[in-house]
Amino acid sequence: MKIKIYTTGGTIDKIYFDQKSEFQVGEPQIVELLREANITFDYELESLMRKDSLDMDDADRALIAERIRQDPDSRILLTHGTDTMVETARALLGIEGKTIVLVGSMQPARLRYSDAVFNIGYAIATVQMMPPGIYVAMNGQVFDPLHARKNVAAHRFEAV
Repeated sequence: MKIKIYTTGGTIDKIYFDQKSEFQVGEPQIVELLREANITFDYELESLMRKDSLDMDDADRALIAERIRQDPDSRILLTHGTDTMVETARALLGIEGKTIVLVGSMQPARLRYSDAVFNIGYAIATVQMMPPGIYVAMNGQVFDPLHARKNVAAHRFEAV
């Protein structure tokens, strides 16, 4: 089974720049995480953008939807910033015949304590096991994007 992985940026890909004393979206971190996990499935990676999800707009979401719609692969993993992940998932509704899973993290993957590794592993299992549809895989749960939200205060996703 092949999984197509699209990256868009977000916290999962943020890196710390000492000179600027701030985090910025860097190279996609998922390749390094998969290498460290010694994965054995076939995958292809395409970076669509490097944006904080708060900087994404409708044109970005349309680009993501079009690339996924045109992709011949049926198993799609999309790394995304958590702030607008549900909004992007909703923009993908209507794409038929594909299992599409959005995933991100609350802390950058490069930090020693990050939920990125767990969330990526969970999302990879989800994209392999779920039937066609759009899903958000975060915090050890699979969410329907029509009934999910990020709880900023609790640093997690929840069903609504």
